[in-house]
Amino acid sequence: MEIFNKVLEEVGKIIVGKRDELKTILAVMISGGHVMLEGVPGVAKTLMAKTLARASGLSYSRIQFTPDLLPTDVLGTYVYNQVSGDFEFRKGPIFANIVLADEINRASPRTQSAFLEAMQEGQVTLWGNTYIIDKPFTVVATMNPIEMEGVYPLPEAQLDRFMAKVIISYPSRDEMLEIIDNLRDIEDFKVDPVADSNYFIRAREELWNIYVDENVKRYVIDIVDATRNHPYIRLGASPRGVIYTLSLAKALAYIDGYDYVSPDYIKKAALYTLPHRIILKSEYRLRGVTQDEVVRSILDRVRPP
Repeated sequence: MEIFNKVLEEVGKIIVGKRDELKTILAVMISGGHVMLEGVPGVAKTLMAKTLARASGLSYSRIQFTPDLLPTDVLGTYVYNQVSGDFEFRKGPIFANIVLADEINRASPRTQSAFLEAMQEGQVTLWGNTYIIDKPFTVVATMNPIEMEGVYPLPEAQLDRFMAKVIISYPSRDEMLEIIDNLRDIEDFKVDPVADSNYFIRAREELWNIYVDENVKRYVIDIVDATRNHPYIRLGASPRGVIYTLSLAKALAYIDGYDYVSPDYIKKAALYTLPHRIILKSEYRLRGVTQDEVVRSILDRVRPP
C-alpha cells in the first residue's frame, strides 16, 4: 500500500539504509505482531522504533528494563483517590501503540512475564479487572547479543510470542559516511507523521484478502515441519511458526502492492520468524552452528511449489 511506502520514505530521513529491516518491522506492525531487535549498542535500534512510531502517527512509550523493574512499573497500578475514596487505575507505559522494551533481557523473569498476556491477548488484568490496550499494539523489544552479566535469558514461551526477530548489523562504510554528513538532520529529528492508527487497523483487515494458494500453505507447513525433524535441532518451531510466517509474508507482499503470496515471500518471512523459535542441540551449538544457518539450510532443502 502506498501509504506504508511513504512511512518508509519518511523514516529514511533519519535511518540510513536498513530498508529491509525497516520494512520487516513495519510488516510486523501491520500484522499486529511483536518484534525483537537484536544488535550491539549504537546501531540505532531504539531510534528505529521511535522514528517508525512518529512517521506512522502512533503513540509511543519506552520502558528501560533494569533488574529492579517491577510488573506494576510496566502494566500500571491502583492509586487511592482521597477525594472519591476509591482506588483508581493508573495505566502504565504498556498502554501505547508502539512500546519499546529496551534491553528486555535485563528485567527479572517476573517482570518479563508481565508482558505475556498483553502480547498475546492485547489486554492487561490486575486485581480481577481487565483493561484493553488500544490497537494497533506492537512491542518492539531490543536485546544486546554480547551482554552476559546482569541479564536473564528470555523463556521460550515469551520468545515464541514475538512474530519476528530482526538482526540489526553495523552500517556499511558508505552508510556511515552518509550518517556523518546528515548528523544535524538526524539529531533535529524532523519526522512528519504520514499515517495514523486507522491505516494500520484497515490494513490488518485487508490482509485477510491476500490470496494464499493451497500449495503455498503446504510449503510453509513443510518448512516448519522440517525444523522438527532436523538432526541439529532439539526443539522445532511451534504452530505459531506457521501462522506468523504466513502472516508476515502476507504483510510484506501487501506493502509491495501484491494481493497474493509467492514462495519468495515465504522464504523472506521465514528468515525472520523461525530462527528464534528453534533450539539447537548443545553439541552443534558448541561447534558454532547458528539458528540462522540451520533455517537457511532448511529453506535450501525444502522445495517450493
